[in-house]
Amino acid sequence: MKKPSIIIGKRQIILTCLTAMLAVAVYINYSLSRTEQLTPTAELDTVSHYGDTEFVNAEPEEQPVAAAVEADPAADYFAQARLEKTVSRDEAVQTLQMIMGGGDITGDEAVTTALDAVALSGLIESEGNIESLIRSQGFEDCVVYLDGDSAKVVVRTNGLDASDAALIKDIVLSETEISSENIRIFEVK
Repeated sequence: MKKPSIIIGKRQIILTCLTAMLAVAVYINYSLSRTEQLTPTAELDTVSHYGDTEFVNAEPEEQPVAAAVEADPAADYFAQARLEKTVSRDEAVQTLQMIMGGGDITGDEAVTTALDAVALSGLIESEGNIESLIRSQGFEDCVVYLDGDSAKVVVRTNGLDASDAALIKDIVLSETEISSENIRIFEVK
C-alpha cells in the first residue's frame, strides 16, 4: 500500500489561491450590496386603490413624458449607425475566434488570423479615438468607419465648411496612415 503524498504541487496552490480570491470577492460583493438603500420609484404613487373614484367625463390628462420625447432623425441615424457598426465588428471578431479555435488550421493560417485580429482591434481603437477628437472640436456627434485604406466620417452639423472639413481630415490623418484622397466626410443635419 502506498503512503499518501503530502507534497503540495503547483496546481493545488493555484487552486487554493483562486478559491480564496473567489471567497473574498463574494464576501466583498455581499457586504457592499447590503449597505445600498433602495430608492422609491414613481410607480408606487400611481397604484390605484380599491374604491378610488374616477371621473368618466373628465378630459384626459396629457402625458408629460410623451410630450417631452420628440423624434430626432439625426440622433436616430447615429444610434442606428453605431448599432450596425457594433454588430458587424462583433460578427468579424466572432468569425476570427471561430477560425482560431477551430483546430483545423496550420501555423501560417493561425499567424494570419492573429494578425487580422490585431488589425481589427487597431481599427476599432482608431475609430473611437477619431470620434472622440472630432466631438472635442465642437461637433455634436459623429461616426467613423475605417477599413485598411479608406475612412468615412459622418458628422452631425448645421453647416460643414472647408475649415471644418480640413480639421476633420487632419484628425483622421493624425490617427491613421490613410492618404487624404481616401478620406470622405459626410454631413447629417
